[in-house]
Amino acid sequence: MVRNTVRLTFPILLALGIYISMGACTRKSENSTPTAEAKKIKIGFVLATMNEERYVKDRNYFEQAAKAAGAEVEFAACDDKVEVQTSKVETLLSKKIDVLVIQPVNGEAASSIVAMAKKDNVPVIAYDRIIRNADIDLYVTQDSFNVGVLQAEAAVAATEGKGNYIILMGEAGHSVADEITRGNLSVLEKHPEIKVVVKQNHPAWSTEKALSTVENTLTKYHNNIKAILANNDGMALGATKALEEQKLTGKVFVAGADADLAAVKNIVDGKQSMTVLKGIKPLAEAAVAAAVKIAKKEVPASDTKINNGLKDVLVVNTPVTAVTKDNIQKEIVDSGFHPADAVYGKKAGT
Repeated sequence: MVRNTVRLTFPILLALGIYISMGACTRKSENSTPTAEAKKIKIGFVLATMNEERYVKDRNYFEQAAKAAGAEVEFAACDDKVEVQTSKVETLLSKKIDVLVIQPVNGEAASSIVAMAKKDNVPVIAYDRIIRNADIDLYVTQDSFNVGVLQAEAAVAATEGKGNYIILMGEAGHSVADEITRGNLSVLEKHPEIKVVVKQNHPAWSTEKALSTVENTLTKYHNNIKAILANNDGMALGATKALEEQKLTGKVFVAGADADLAAVKNIVDGKQSMTVLKGIKPLAEAAVAAAVKIAKKEVPASDTKINNGLKDVLVVNTPVTAVTKDNIQKEIVDSGFHPADAVYGKKAGT
């Protein structure tokens, strides 16, 4: 009788053991969730400033792309000050970021920031602007050289390849300013009847300083200026104000870049001739995709290489598009870059 009781009880004990074991496995699986979350890639994203309209888009697109990729973003902006950027990066490194994506305030000074990140074994992606003489892992940028080419080609067509030109450059030593201007000159030098009478840098890409440059040049050359090529729309805005003062609105070709809302509205109103849409969303998305790959110790796809003074750096170029009054609806409004009511000053369809 005792032996029968043992035989009946053993299956029950075995089932109970399996149940307890399964419960333990379940709890172990549940407890593993925080560990998995702790491994989420953390990207430090640093912009030089938020004082220009386009950089709000950079941040928003970057954070959206990172969220879609399952990564976290630690963001900082630096008011265009080198010492602030250095301090902000130190803070991000203390938060144990996996990769640093940085738009340098100064492409030369930022080499020390890269060295600081590398000391903590954090890879670095230069965003929008190259960092010189530094061990960066990748450079993600819009095709700045082609921005300059598109501006100059449109200007040559509008002026029949003749006349005095002004080139308004951004910050001295700024890789984007240098590349846009190089693109300008690569076209203009093929036209001997075009004379670049002023080619000047402007600290912080200042609208006011660009305004002053154009005012002085118009005075010196008795308003005999055919075209103004500005490295960005902020300086193009300064140019349009100077032309307006001399009642030259619409009589001088004006090109900018970035497709800022004020510039797009000026194109609609005939005050600015064209701008170049530099594809902020593709830039931000490409930077996030590259950051995730690099954090995983993978090599991101690239288009070309550029020597930054220390090494040949892999480069990812994102597209740029010329925008004129003829294609604003398609490139700006239909794409969602700016809303119709903001561009045209009225509700769409009214």
